[in-house]
This record gives sequence, structure tokens and C-alpha cells, in this order.
Amino acid sequence: MRVVSDISLLPYNTFGIDAKAKLFIEYYSLDELRQVLKEHKGERILHIGQGSNLLFTQDFDGVILHSGMARARFLDDETVEAQNGLRLDDLIAQLTDMQYCGMEKLSLIPGEVGASAVQNVGAYGCEAKDVIVRVNVLDTETLDQRMMTNEECRFGYRDSIFKHELKGKCIVTSVVYHVSKGDATKTREEIIETRNGKLPKVGEVGSAGSFFMNPFVPEQQANELLQLYPDMPHFQSPQGVKIPAAWLIEQCGWKGKTHGGAQVWPKQPLVLVNANHASATEIMELAKQISDSVYDRFNIRINPEVNYI
Repeated sequence: MRVVSDISLLPYNTFGIDAKAKLFIEYYSLDELRQVLKEHKGERILHIGQGSNLLFTQDFDGVILHSGMARARFLDDETVEAQNGLRLDDLIAQLTDMQYCGMEKLSLIPGEVGASAVQNVGAYGCEAKDVIVRVNVLDTETLDQRMMTNEECRFGYRDSIFKHELKGKCIVTSVVYHVSKGDATKTREEIIETRNGKLPKVGEVGSAGSFFMNPFVPEQQANELLQLYPDMPHFQSPQGVKIPAAWLIEQCGWKGKTHGGAQVWPKQPLVLVNANHASATEIMELAKQISDSVYDRFNIRINPEVNYI
């Protein structure tokens, strides 16, 4: 176990915000995690992964938890269990090298295995829920382990039960994914090339990847918009008609625009970046300006995918 007081969170968030935490604890086993939860019961605790979906708006007066558990093992020929602290892309790279496929469309998504289940990450027509068999969690109150099936996780678009009923009540400790034998090398390489071509590289430019979630609107509203914008991309789904937030933002002229040190990424308007020592306030203000302008023009509210802490 590693315990550090008054630590900078700069290495633990991809936005590059230099907030501080009162206490940072990295655990390397379930027993250590249980010990931490016992010793700090009643305190403010935030469990983080790679920090790729967080925006620290101020110093954190509490305990930041991070998992140092980062192993994976095959349970059988079609299922692999990965611990919560393993980087998702590292897992996919390992599986691809071993000639296993199924997760390659999630290549280069920043974050760790635990967050993949909480956030139900996705890209290129694939979501984590499509490959997750079950999720193992630790109850933060009883300290008991529990196995949750895919259905029990109530996965939705960038959503899960872990963001609602079970928020703060459990910690994802490992995820079991379904994979199959096959060569996914070419697909993974193509996705990596595509993402590198339009998205800022993690570690080089501060960002949290996609900042906004794609909105869903009623079919009638979508049809009315199509009368005005016949080329508007749109996709039918059980939640309504999905309209890409990137298209809405670009139509409002935000591509490449700046606010203080924050910027809308010139190659992908869905991404906000820390271009020049931006403060969290500048990033939030830019996000609000974008959201307001999209609402004013299209009567559609786009909401942040990023969590403000």
C-alpha cells in the first residue's frame, strides 16, 4: 500500500489540472482495500482510475483511492478477467498480441478496466457492455465481494448502475470480458490510426477525450430539424434519435475556438483541451458556452460526459 499526504493530482488526471488531495492511497490487494475502507470510514472518498473522465475544480479534501491491481487471467477459452487498475488499452493490446478479438474497437480509449464498466465506454459501434460478462465489486459498507451479471449492471449509453443506485456504495474490483480467438491486429491498427489522426494524444495535450455525450431527441423533433438540415447525421435507437454532439458543436462554429487556456480541439469539436495552462473554471465556462449555443440554435441540450469534482 502506498500512502501520500497533500499530493498533487497532476499525474492522476488527463486534463492536466494541478489540484491537490489531502490523502492519496494506492492499494495492491483486496485486503488492503478493505483495510483502507475500514480506517477511513465516514470520510470523503473518491476512487479514481486514470483520471480520464474527471475535471478537478478544486483541491480534494478527502481520500483519493487508486488501484495498483493490474493483472489479467483467462478463466477459460472465451473469458478473461482483468483487475480494476489495469489500463484498458493495455489489456486490449495483450489480447490482440495473443490472437484474441472482441474488444479491439475499444482500442486507445483512455482509462482503466474498472472505469470501463462504470462508464460503459464505447466507440465505433461497440460498447463495454457488449463484451462484459460480469463485474465483481466490493461493498464499501459490508466489505463483502459480490458478482454482478451484465443485466444487473443496467448498462446504458455511457451509463450503469454504478453511477446511480450503487454510486459510492461499491467499488468495481475486476471485470470479466468475453473474447474469442481471431486476428484483430488490422482492425486495432486502423482504429489507433483514426483516433490518433483526430484526437489529442493522452499525455501530450491535456483533455478528457470526448467531453460531451451525444444527445437523444424525440423523433418528431429530429424530423423537424431534418427539414432545416437535410444532411444532419442521425441514428435511430431505443432512447430516441441520436444526433452527434460533434456535428451540433461544429454547426455552431466552435471548432478551434478558445476561452482563456481552454480550447475546442480543431480536429474534433467533441473534445475540449487544456491548450495553455487552462484552469478548471475556464474549461467549465467554455463547456457551458458551447452547451448554451447548441441549445439556442437547435433546442437540444448537450451534457458533459466528464465528471466535475
